[in-house]
Amino acid sequence: MREIDHSGFLNVDKPLHYTSHDVVALVRRRYRELTGAKKVGHAGTLDPLASGVLIVCLGKATRLSEYIMPGRKSYRASVTLGQTSSTYDSGGEIDESPVETGGIELVDIKEAITSFTGEILQVPPMYSAIKVKGRKLYELARQGQSIEREPRPVRIDSINVLRWNDPLLELDVTCSAGTYIRSLAHDLGQALGIGAYLSGLQRRSSGQFTLGDSVALDTVLNEANWWRHIIPPHVALAEQSCVTLSKDELSRIQNGRKIARRARLDAERVFAFSCDKRLAAVLVPQDEFWKPHKVFLGRS
Repeated sequence: MREIDHSGFLNVDKPLHYTSHDVVALVRRRYRELTGAKKVGHAGTLDPLASGVLIVCLGKATRLSEYIMPGRKSYRASVTLGQTSSTYDSGGEIDESPVETGGIELVDIKEAITSFTGEILQVPPMYSAIKVKGRKLYELARQGQSIEREPRPVRIDSINVLRWNDPLLELDVTCSAGTYIRSLAHDLGQALGIGAYLSGLQRRSSGQFTLGDSVALDTVLNEANWWRHIIPPHVALAEQSCVTLSKDELSRIQNGRKIARRARLDAERVFAFSCDKRLAAVLVPQDEFWKPHKVFLGRS
């Protein structure tokens, strides 16, 4: 009987005040107890002051994180107007002299928001993990340094106002991977001329992974059969270009050889599965063939 492969993904509802690394370390202990393996990672960092969807990759699925991370994200964001923060969120030094916000109307906010939708250039915050000349920006910021940051292209598909109760603004944001909601809050405050910072954030979806389908971290850590929440690759990748290999094709791929492309699939990559739904390889096109880019099933 074939041994069960517990590689896959956990859609974890990350609690507040945990780093993404904290969650990975805790899940790794459970995964090691289950399988003896310790390959665990995540696809898309969440700040400690944010909660919600954190995709944890287990076993062989750690080699798939680059294909999971680029998915579109959605967030519920709380923004405090009239004050600024050194980190653009509630974890930094908050300006103790609030600006009067009484003159700001909902119509003003909605008008300002329009300039932040679509393809935009966004300056990342100093307190971020982006590297400049080999140094992470937050390391420089903690040393009191502030350097010029290159704007980065991001896409914000929609920003919807859910509630405006001066000075608190609640937004629903749908955007591309790599968008900093902290920067969006800060920039919105600048556009309104009164300052703002991000006072709360919940990631509600990342690609096809949604908060409604997530599992609590406590459940993963304390439930005896927590592994039933693992999402296998053939489910997580179902919306991407996938193909089931014949025995001959599987053998060729396992030996590093190319196979003929199928006309109906014209994609930059294809996820190939065995007939029993095990992830076999990531294939990339080469002329009229597919060649193995990453192989997951070795020769039996």
